[in-house]
Amino acid sequence: MDKGKLVSQGYDKIAERYHSERSQFEHTKELEEFMDLLPKKAKILDAGCGAGVPIAQTLASNGFSVTGIDISAGMLKLARAHVPQAKFLKKDMTKLDFADNSFNGVVSFYAIIHIPRERHSKIFQGFHRLLKPSGVMLICLGADEWEAEEEYKGVQMFWSQHAPEKALQLVKDAGFNIIWDRVLTRGGETHYWVLARNME
Repeated sequence: MDKGKLVSQGYDKIAERYHSERSQFEHTKELEEFMDLLPKKAKILDAGCGAGVPIAQTLASNGFSVTGIDISAGMLKLARAHVPQAKFLKKDMTKLDFADNSFNGVVSFYAIIHIPRERHSKIFQGFHRLLKPSGVMLICLGADEWEAEEEYKGVQMFWSQHAPEKALQLVKDAGFNIIWDRVLTRGGETHYWVLARNME
């Protein structure tokens, strides 16, 4: 099965359960650092928005204009219910069709890791294109080099990630200046986080 279809169908099936267990992850500090770099009422893309909570919800409640995208219809249904003031679209982040310079910021939490790593460079280049000059990006990536298809919460799931050093170089090559990069443990899981600003 196509990896994207495997991931989308998996999350369709576990959407409610996955959402109920996301509350164990605490990202207030990182989100605040991201939001502090944005103008008021900034337009933000949440790529791989899931059920919309807490990320899109937090951004929208702070006055930002949020557009969330996800490949799982089940997750999007939850997101629309949880964050009615945001806009949610079914899209693949490797095939973004937004106009150039559409957003002031982009976030992606626990989503890029489900896309084959040979496409990660294309994702970062897409974010660079749709961000305004000096736009800000906060992304969550894998903490080590790994690729696998395994059982996850009762469904088959796929993960693919570069080691942090490789991922960081891809982000730089896509046209970003790094503000910080950190390996952080949240909810018992360790990931690699990057906060970066689009080059003008």
